[in-house]
Amino acid sequence: MTPKEVNLPLEVVILLMGSLALLITGILLFPVSAGILPYYENGLYGLLLIIFALQIITLGKTPWGDLRRSPGLLIAGFTIATLGLCTSFVPLANPLPRILLLLCFGPGGLLLLLQLYLSPSKAPAWSKHGGIFHQLTFACTGVYVLSMLMALLVWKQSLEATSTMAMILLFFGLTVLYLAVVLQKIYQQYPEAEKQPQGDVQLSTEQALLMLVALFMLLLGLLLIPVSLGLIPFAPNAQLGLLMVTFALQMLTLGNTPLGSFPRSWPMLGAGFLFAALGIISCIIPQILVALLTFLVAMVNILGGSITLGKVLLSSTKKPQDMPSQVLPILSKLFGTQVTMNVLAIMFGLSMLMPGLVHAMFIGMILTANGGVLIYLLRILIIIDKIQA
Repeated sequence: MTPKEVNLPLEVVILLMGSLALLITGILLFPVSAGILPYYENGLYGLLLIIFALQIITLGKTPWGDLRRSPGLLIAGFTIATLGLCTSFVPLANPLPRILLLLCFGPGGLLLLLQLYLSPSKAPAWSKHGGIFHQLTFACTGVYVLSMLMALLVWKQSLEATSTMAMILLFFGLTVLYLAVVLQKIYQQYPEAEKQPQGDVQLSTEQALLMLVALFMLLLGLLLIPVSLGLIPFAPNAQLGLLMVTFALQMLTLGNTPLGSFPRSWPMLGAGFLFAALGIISCIIPQILVALLTFLVAMVNILGGSITLGKVLLSSTKKPQDMPSQVLPILSKLFGTQVTMNVLAIMFGLSMLMPGLVHAMFIGMILTANGGVLIYLLRILIIIDKIQA
């Protein structure tokens, strides 16, 4: 019996991911403030920036309001994602991520709060509908107010100082979770309320996530080269954590796993949130999950690459029937790209199981190549979409 697919909109998934990050951080700050656990501030800041970037890239939702998706907005989103990745990977003091988060949470929360009550299409219109829309107004108000309070914590640089800060983060996480639940109920009752991103850039959720993963691989691969030469420090816990978060995003939004595509059932969503939770913990607390996640990520890449490579090679033996002549060359390129990508995934997995035998520079070269292949794959997928249209 096939598990029933769960319709979870992308906006709700991103809110749930943000809520999970805040809740886990709030819980972990209790032992951190007692000196029981170490704390990696860059990991949290980088993760929050990536969540903001994800909203901008996929939905056109910025911390300061909704905008049409344009090339400039996408560039801004990927710039923020790049800064978030670099912040997580390199454990160096850098004021820029803190300043950007301060602007996102502080002025961003204030602007969104003003838009909520002054825009005719928001709270004034929602109040006429009543019911669940009153809850939406209440949830949005709570999130925006707590966002400004979060800015104060970032400004004072005291996220790990006391258990009071942990309580604020827990309350913020619960409020974001409440907003996600309310939106999910509204989208179930009123499917037409789920608006698709508007703008000049036509980019599907799958293509946007593919671009984000390609950026992740390219940046990680390039950074590992100076790391292998001892020029800059590196945080392996954040690398593994963000890999797990990337896996989770693909599972939650598309049902795509390294082992293949599956319906977005409750077991699939549960596995996705488990991956996300492990990744978030690894981003924030150094060393504690490195050994476990190294083995898990390695096996996922080896098994996923091997299974998908087998499927691709098997499908290549079947001759397409009545295929238009202009489609065959692009399908040949797609086949070659998929083979290369899965071979690189297997090589990356094997290299992680042999850290003492494989030089970090070689791993960096594998990841850089993987990022380049993903970008090429994205180009092919866009061409195929145009042909189908």
